[in-house]
Amino acid sequence: MSNQRFSLPYSKGDGDLENTSGNTHNYDGDDDNNKTFKPRQKNAFYRISGTLSGFEARITNFCIAHKKITLALVTLVFLSFFTSIPFVPHWSVSSPKVVIILAANEGGGVLKWKSPQEWSVERSSIANKKNYAKTHGYGLTIKDMTIKKRYSHEWRESWEKVDIMKQTMRQFPDTEWFWWLDLHTYIMEPQISLEEHFLNNLENATYRTLEKFNPLGLATDIPYVDYTQPIDMIITQDCGGFNLGSFLMRRSSWTEMLLDIWWDPAMYEEMHMQWEHKEQDALETLYSSQAWIRERVGFLPLRSINAFPPGACSDQANDPQFFFKDHDFVINMAGCEWGRDCWGEMEHYKALSKKLHNRWWKFW
Repeated sequence: MSNQRFSLPYSKGDGDLENTSGNTHNYDGDDDNNKTFKPRQKNAFYRISGTLSGFEARITNFCIAHKKITLALVTLVFLSFFTSIPFVPHWSVSSPKVVIILAANEGGGVLKWKSPQEWSVERSSIANKKNYAKTHGYGLTIKDMTIKKRYSHEWRESWEKVDIMKQTMRQFPDTEWFWWLDLHTYIMEPQISLEEHFLNNLENATYRTLEKFNPLGLATDIPYVDYTQPIDMIITQDCGGFNLGSFLMRRSSWTEMLLDIWWDPAMYEEMHMQWEHKEQDALETLYSSQAWIRERVGFLPLRSINAFPPGACSDQANDPQFFFKDHDFVINMAGCEWGRDCWGEMEHYKALSKKLHNRWWKFW
């Protein structure tokens, strides 16, 4: 029987083969057979996947073994997130402080087909508001203006702003401020938040009486007005009076009461034939006669949130307080559909905003 001893070819030994006759055979260290092989280690992805699979299996087994506890937990989570019943802890995603309301016709034209230019204007306006809301953590709701047809039976198509404001306040029950913007508006300074612009310094940024600017010649003072009350509505005035192309309302019991009275069909039926500008004229009438309304309305200069392009307010074309200058916050192309080019104006101010905020190191 042979007494030869062999070292394993894949071991870390010296690789010698010995036999009883004293002959020794050496393997070269470069020989492919003289190597140590280790199992390939799994990468981090496989380790994480295995861990998650094991965790999922444990959760599944727990749910199967404890059905009553699982049902109770699911019920508690549902009640917490989707109801407001008492004696249950409630967790929810914080509501935005400001919600932007944008009027649009996403479903098509209201009374006629929309042209390619109208689609382009709408896309540009919506994208502008979406980017602004995302930058500052605001909410955005796009209201389809085809709902005008809801009011056609009573010739109330231009009163939808009041109704939509009420709907939006119900939709966002914890939001404080609501900012209405017409479709033909463009935020030119998107890096500035509303808080920075005027909300954090509201009393100093606004004026409360009409002594400073009164294009309609309304009464500058009426009895029982208390201007120490907080401001719950922020509007601007243009050459024709109050402008509702861009305005803000704060959630309060005062706001709810104003919206109810503003939308009251009895007042509408009485005066709608005399009110050329619909809800705008109705608000002017309420402001001029009701002390409780006047005392909570604040006015911003037009160019703060509502600057006009050339062509609007044409009868006062030389008055600089109405018309856009570089770095004004918002441009409102009011009335562009009446003899002006809405698409051309929108493209012009889009390009201007990009130019004003283009960094010197960017070449495109």
